[in-house]
Amino acid sequence: MTETPQSWFGPGVAGDAPDTLDGIDAVEAVDALDSIGGFDQSPADASIAASSEFFFQPARRLVNAGGNAFTRLYRAFLAARAALGLALVATQLIAGLLGSAVPLWTNVLCVLYATQAVALWLLPRLQRGASAKTLARISSPQWWASIGLDLALFGLLHASDRSGGVNYGALFVLPVLMAGVLAPRLLGLATAAIAALVMLGVAGWAVLDGADVALRLTQAGLVGSGFFVISLLASEMASRLAREERTARGSMEFARQQAQLNRLVIDEMQEGVLVVDRRGHVRAANPAARDLLADGQAAVRTAPFQLRGVQAWQPLVRAVEQAFASAAWPEAGRDVGLSFGNGTLRSLRLRMRFTRRRESEASEDLCVLFIEDNRKVLARSQQEKLAAMGRVSAGIAHEIRNPLAAIDQANALLAEDVQDPRAQQLTRMVASNVTRLKRIIDDVLEVAPGAVPAPVPLDASLLVSEACLEWARTNQLAPGPSDPLSCALPLQALVVSFDPEHLRRVLVNLLDNALRHATPGPASVQVSLAPESDASTPTMQPMPPMPPMARLTIFSAGPAIPPEVERHLFEPFFSTRSRGSGLGLYICRELCERYGAQISYRRRQDSVLPGNEFSIRLRLIESAAIGAAVRNPSLF
Repeated sequence: MTETPQSWFGPGVAGDAPDTLDGIDAVEAVDALDSIGGFDQSPADASIAASSEFFFQPARRLVNAGGNAFTRLYRAFLAARAALGLALVATQLIAGLLGSAVPLWTNVLCVLYATQAVALWLLPRLQRGASAKTLARISSPQWWASIGLDLALFGLLHASDRSGGVNYGALFVLPVLMAGVLAPRLLGLATAAIAALVMLGVAGWAVLDGADVALRLTQAGLVGSGFFVISLLASEMASRLAREERTARGSMEFARQQAQLNRLVIDEMQEGVLVVDRRGHVRAANPAARDLLADGQAAVRTAPFQLRGVQAWQPLVRAVEQAFASAAWPEAGRDVGLSFGNGTLRSLRLRMRFTRRRESEASEDLCVLFIEDNRKVLARSQQEKLAAMGRVSAGIAHEIRNPLAAIDQANALLAEDVQDPRAQQLTRMVASNVTRLKRIIDDVLEVAPGAVPAPVPLDASLLVSEACLEWARTNQLAPGPSDPLSCALPLQALVVSFDPEHLRRVLVNLLDNALRHATPGPASVQVSLAPESDASTPTMQPMPPMPPMARLTIFSAGPAIPPEVERHLFEPFFSTRSRGSGLGLYICRELCERYGAQISYRRRQDSVLPGNEFSIRLRLIESAAIGAAVRNPSLF
């Protein structure tokens, strides 16, 4: 089976699609440019595409300029055929007016050719089906409607003028050139050969009529050789143009993918990004930047928009003007304050980068603004300080533990020998402070970075019951009607995923806080454990099943926590007691987060016994998974 030859612009090269004349490639390219800012033109992605439009206007103009290379060249040849047909008609008319005898059938052929060439050029529906693939076959109607018709007509005209009065042979250049550019090289050479044979045949006919043999055959040979040269050169230029077009398409596809990636990264940035020109016109803005420029009531429209004209944005406008005037901006940025009409104040850290370096003969046209809320900057700085403090504290705690153990042992030995009551009081004071320092060290090391114990399935009901009894004996709480501790625990087992010692630590910390701040009286500290209700509000769409949870609640009857204290409840090193470390609730939150639990605080507004309530939501293990957890505890 022989392979069908393909044009330079056809699908003969892997990865190329057939080129047609109905504008399909241009439309697809424009659609691709429209989707550069987002993967689909849905309402959610419209803002992305709008902000990306500025960057791809040159490519859009290039695509809209006229489809692909084959389309443009084919239409150019059709226009040349139309112009040549009109020129033939005009030539016949001028020759008739000047008194030359022009055969009637020659005039008819020229008029018919001009009509067909103009109609094929002006009527797109006549061009349908013309492609690089169809013009690569000599049997296709599209080839005969253009190249084949030209060869036949120009051959008739040249044969009708054997005397050489009018040089119709030069007209063969158009079909030879068209075949060399739009058809495969072999078909282009075949077209040149047909034209050369026609020239030689007409020259031989003229020789039989008595013309000069040397002159006519030499002229026909030279013209035929020129046809072959034209065909080879046109074929070589067409192949190079096809390669350039394939390279450009690959580059455009790579640029489109790169633009999609860049746009996705910029849109997901927490830092605001604006592209602004020297007139204050915003060419592109990501969602984070629009949120920072909004006043909290009305959202900022998608780019493009103007910074000037909005009173709250005047500090930004002045900063942009100053940056363009000096072509420089501090590397670390500057703080700019925005004041909105509703009384909202927002401090922004503004950094600028220019699109190109300032030169003596050039000026900056665009700059990129990186905007960040100073509250986030301060929060990030605070987190970094806390992380550094935690590492330093853990190192110090390790260094203190050994000498502290020596002090404790020496104090215990000293307490055995002293008999003076005052000396015994001093040893008890030393032992009390040593115990306090040990507790602080344990708290610090508890949240220090290190290996996290794997959670294991445990019965929360049993553990909470044992921990409450042990805590009550430690704090010498007498059982009975006046007992401040009240427990409400389920009879069935509630298996949760947690480390036993860590859950005991969390519960004891919360019980200590509850007893410390509770109003004296019976049941002033209440502990309850129960599975959460799995009832959910019916919705139109099915929701994924939520994992079963259990709620552990520690209630303390007493006055409300002040708002200025409530804001810092779970922050490290914050305490309302002079001898407190401020790590208790912070450790509780950190330990809960390690095992997928959640701790929260709320004020219980009870008319009989109001107070403060801390709740822990624990992840339950279903009965089907308990067996697997026992066999492989690392799963939980």
